[in-house]
Amino acid sequence: MVGDLEDRGARAPEHRPVLAEEVVRLLDPHPGGVFVDGTVGLGGHAEALLDREPGIALVGIDRDSEALEFATARLRRFGERAHLIRGNYRDVGVHLAHRGIQAVDGYLLDLGLSSFQLDSPERGFSFRREGPLDMRMDRSIQRTAFDLVNSEPEEELDRILRLYGEERFSRRIARAIVIERVKSPIATTQGLALLVHAAIPRRFHPARIDAATRTFQALRIAVNEELENLDEGLRAGFDVLRTGGVIAVISYHSLEDRMAKDFFRHKALACTCPPDFPVCVCKKKVEADVLTRRPILPSEGEVACNPRSRSAKLRAARKVM
Repeated sequence: MVGDLEDRGARAPEHRPVLAEEVVRLLDPHPGGVFVDGTVGLGGHAEALLDREPGIALVGIDRDSEALEFATARLRRFGERAHLIRGNYRDVGVHLAHRGIQAVDGYLLDLGLSSFQLDSPERGFSFRREGPLDMRMDRSIQRTAFDLVNSEPEEELDRILRLYGEERFSRRIARAIVIERVKSPIATTQGLALLVHAAIPRRFHPARIDAATRTFQALRIAVNEELENLDEGLRAGFDVLRTGGVIAVISYHSLEDRMAKDFFRHKALACTCPPDFPVCVCKKKVEADVLTRRPILPSEGEVACNPRSRSAKLRAARKVM
């Protein structure tokens, strides 16, 4: 892959991994440890872990073949210590079993888009650059954002925008989409963004984010089945941790953060019986120790250097059994 990258003359995009020092501190790489970066992206967190402790091995997984090319080039200096796989982190157990790895010491998920994805107009993730309505993290899958926007019923579009984007004007936007696509297909990022801007009353446009942000977030989540992947990926990642291993999740919106928080909280509970039960009958045992009672946020300095980190939240838990 690296050869192809060099033949095309492509340069690795600038990449600042979010909360890198905090991730390394929580995962605490130690000699002989094996770590998984389930969303390796451009390889920033993986590089930080491998640099911190020369005695570890790391498995990096990502759905995006283009990002993996850059990660391969970035991590090449670590040789056999870095193993990169194209795949979905929800299948981490299968990926590890194929390589004879039974358990790992740390598991990281950074759920944000990379700067490479956002800054590539042809990927269609950003409304700030004109491009096709694509939004696929894995470009081998069939359904794109174009397909979703131009074919789903109004009720389903409303549901997607309301559930995944927490968009209060979901019904108005869904209706505007359906009316517009009758005239001609909605094919570009900026075309959709302008439609959303017009559907939301001007006085209700948010002050700190673009009015189209929640719509684009919702469509991206739906296209890539991100919440379903996270639900399965949290359970799969926890299962492959050895006792004492740490799972860490960086999220960028409330739905992801809530899922990680609730998952860790459930794993830390000693009992899930209703409060009015006189004795415990669930027989649940404490499986994890939550390391972040509140999410770790980027510092003002990090946000100043990397504005895209401003909404990041880092949570972590240690497996105890």
